[in-house]
Amino acid sequence: MIVRIPIEDWIDLHTFSPKEIPSLLEEYLSESKKKGLKEVRIIHGKGKGVQMNIVHSFLKKSPLVESFKLAPPGAGSWGATIATLKK
Repeated sequence: MIVRIPIEDWIDLHTFSPKEIPSLLEEYLSESKKKGLKEVRIIHGKGKGVQMNIVHSFLKKSPLVESFKLAPPGAGSWGATIATLKK
């Protein structure tokens, strides 16, 4: 099933299963870059860190990502990651 989501400077992964995250992020980051976004916030939640680990593992390998870090306290703290896209 294809789910269409609007491309904004953030994405919330709470409704997706861990196995869906890599392909979702690949598409999301590609579309974000096409839209001209320089930075995106990926909300993975705090929980046990499973989704965060999947996100960080993906971001480390992505050719679209310049760098990433945990979000500041007002933007989700360790429940979200800020990714800077390559120019």
